[in-house]
Amino acid sequence: MTALPRNVPSSADLHGLRWLRSSYSTGANNCVETARPHSGPPAGLLAVRDSKNPAGPVLLFSPESWAGFVAAVSD
Repeated sequence: MTALPRNVPSSADLHGLRWLRSSYSTGANNCVETARPHSGPPAGLLAVRDSKNPAGPVLLFSPESWAGFVAAVSD
């Protein structure tokens, strides 16, 4: 398995991603959105942003870290 990068340059191109919102999200736009970059330094990571601020910061997680987070908050 290829190791994921520990650091992603702030210049990483996250434009043009297909952002997905949970089907549990309400019309109040109070959810997170996720996307999977397929190229560039963030490829293989999961991008997460606040749906209320789509131009704001994006957090990047390994798939395993995101799955662990979701499992922890689901408990």
